[in-house]
Amino acid sequence: MAVFNFSAGPSTLPRSVLEEARDELVDYGGSGASLVELSHRGPEYTAVHEDAIALARSVFSVPEDFAVLFLQGGATLQFSMVPMNFLGEGRSAAYVISGAWAKKAFADAQLYGTAYGAWDGDRGGYDRMPRPEELELAPDTRYLHVTSNETIGGIQMFDWPEAGAPLIADMSSDVMSRPIPWRLFDLVYAGAQKNLGPAGASIVFVREAALESTNRELGAYLRYDLHRDGNSLFNTPPVFSIWLIGKVLRRLVEQGGLAAVATLGRRKAALLYDAIDGSGGFYTSPVQRDSRSLMNVVFNVPGEQLEQRFLSACSDVGLVGLKGHRSVGGVRASLYNAMPLEGVEALVAVMSEFQAENS
Repeated sequence: MAVFNFSAGPSTLPRSVLEEARDELVDYGGSGASLVELSHRGPEYTAVHEDAIALARSVFSVPEDFAVLFLQGGATLQFSMVPMNFLGEGRSAAYVISGAWAKKAFADAQLYGTAYGAWDGDRGGYDRMPRPEELELAPDTRYLHVTSNETIGGIQMFDWPEAGAPLIADMSSDVMSRPIPWRLFDLVYAGAQKNLGPAGASIVFVREAALESTNRELGAYLRYDLHRDGNSLFNTPPVFSIWLIGKVLRRLVEQGGLAAVATLGRRKAALLYDAIDGSGGFYTSPVQRDSRSLMNVVFNVPGEQLEQRFLSACSDVGLVGLKGHRSVGGVRASLYNAMPLEGVEALVAVMSEFQAENS
């Protein structure tokens, strides 16, 4: 039985990438050893590392005045590294508080400097992203932090704000699903474990000019400029994760790049949302239509008992990872790049059959 993994993260990876890594894991390139046990300063890993950085630059069309960094600690470490590096005396940071992950980033920023909410979706139950005109920024704002996609709430930012301060974005759950308008950003970061690869690494794109004024009075690992100077080899990098990220990036190039996966992503999401909206209210989405995530589709089944039966019906046919986050319940289908259209079609078929049997 084929299994389609809709988990929000760690998430499904392309089968071809996993099979390729399996075949190379024990004896990498005829070296007689695994890549994960070879020196990160040796020629084998150096080639992997440089290739992953070059592919990231190409796939994301990264401008020359941005550095590409591979770091450890996931996006959660970036919640602290961003304000530690960028918040200086007399400067403040604005945060769009759009859901669970934005709240965590905002809470950490408040530990290191003056951070304030430019908009808070709490009143509406975090069911949408803000409209650009709703943002309120103070004159001394160093940056505006946004979380481009909230995995728990199933909302996504489609209109990038131009509010008078450089943007910094946590793109962990929708990175590599669409192009990035680089002119608006000073820094973009993402944990790898959604679209990019396995858990254990994060990718950071940072504008070179912004590094000239970052805080130097930090522990060495916490300084972006040192990672830039060391080409992400300041310390032993997350070798396995970067190796697989490179493979995922190369596969995306073979698929036609960001434009191709963006088109497929919209098609997958439309198929599932059409099933929800066409169910006559049997399935319902708590998200306002103009903020519906293309990556994490959240919806409800009427009643807890029916919800459990629905999840069991899905599991019985190999559709796994659909249980919503423990804080909100419901159903969540994560449609990351590696989720094939066939998986979404299988889910929609179960939804139709389950509704017919339980209406």
